[in-house]
Amino acid sequence: MDFDWLKRYVPRGLYGRAALILMLPVVVIQLVVSVVFIQRHFEDVTTQMTRSLSRELRLLADSPAPERGALAAALELTVLEGAAQTDEDIRRWYDLSGVSVIRTLRQELPELHTVELPDDHVVRVHLERDPPLTMEFWRGRVSASNPHQLLVNMVFFGGLMTLVAYLYLRNQLRPITRLAAAAEAFGKGQTVPYRPGGATEVRAAGQAFLSMRNRIERQIEQRTLMLSGVSHDLRTPLTRLKLGLSMLEDEDRIPLQKDVEEMQGMIEEFLDFARGTASEQVEEADPLELVRNIVADAARGGIAVTLEEVEGEGKVRLRPHALRRAVENLISNAVRYGTHAEVSVQISEKALRIRVEDDGPGIPPDRREEATRPFARLEPARNQNRGSGVGLGLAIATDIAGTHGGVLRLGTSEKLGGLQADIVFAR
Repeated sequence: MDFDWLKRYVPRGLYGRAALILMLPVVVIQLVVSVVFIQRHFEDVTTQMTRSLSRELRLLADSPAPERGALAAALELTVLEGAAQTDEDIRRWYDLSGVSVIRTLRQELPELHTVELPDDHVVRVHLERDPPLTMEFWRGRVSASNPHQLLVNMVFFGGLMTLVAYLYLRNQLRPITRLAAAAEAFGKGQTVPYRPGGATEVRAAGQAFLSMRNRIERQIEQRTLMLSGVSHDLRTPLTRLKLGLSMLEDEDRIPLQKDVEEMQGMIEEFLDFARGTASEQVEEADPLELVRNIVADAARGGIAVTLEEVEGEGKVRLRPHALRRAVENLISNAVRYGTHAEVSVQISEKALRIRVEDDGPGIPPDRREEATRPFARLEPARNQNRGSGVGLGLAIATDIAGTHGGVLRLGTSEKLGGLQADIVFAR
């Protein structure tokens, strides 16, 4: 059986689902008990009491007129001869026991004309006699007194027990929410203090998370140290090569110097990839101002890039230096394979989007995921005449977007026809 349709009506949060699990059984039990109570108390008991009283009414109606006064006093009834009678039964719409009273009286008293139930205190029964006969008595003789007490107590104590259970369950759910918050923060590159707590299973999950976080942090540290060490060691021979090349003739020096500069650029990319973003703290910053500065610096450096569409404003919690490096990589990647790049920024209440577009050959849809992997080089799809790099530009941008809790999306630019790269993450 497919229950997918039910998911639209179920709360998505843990607290909401816990409350639903608590309240649904309580409400169902109260409904069942209420139906049984109404059927047994309002109908059966009321019917039995009304039948007993109807015998007294029949006895009083059949008694001789001179004896009715004494008999009515003994039965605690009031008899009115020739009083005005109503044309139809009178009952308040919410008087549930009144339905049983009227139905039973009509079954037991064939001469019954109408019944009046104006309130909870008086019942008037009109009989078709000559002259017309009206009998009045206390409502409590045909209906149970205070029939609402059980319902009120049931609702009150049911709500009270639900509240107590919810408070207790909230304390049990709090360690789970703290674990989720710590995991979400670590996914964004932040290490927040966390101590396992709660039930045994939750503690076990918390300990497993701490062990996993420690292993990942050690691996990141080892990777950083290894790449930094290798890149640092390569700088020394490159410096000697530069000194040696400076003594050669231009004809021999220029091609070799170009190779050395390319190697220098590769090393810088290695260092950028090795540094990551773990050392930078998150802070409130204006992404629009940051992107404007990036575009201005790139334009002053001779890069063909412009800031086009700007939408929204406000500050966002981010890592400014890391985000600068990601946007610069996207701009550099755009102008490497195209003639110029266009940058746009969109800031909404929930998210930030930075888009870089170019007029280059783009990347086929089936190879976009591969393009974001480290050291991926898609020479057949991209223009090799401008230099292919080492395949870390998009990987660095993807990593930085991930540390902000977002993603790097690649697509086709509708405006320029080349690659469209979007950095998107929640505010």
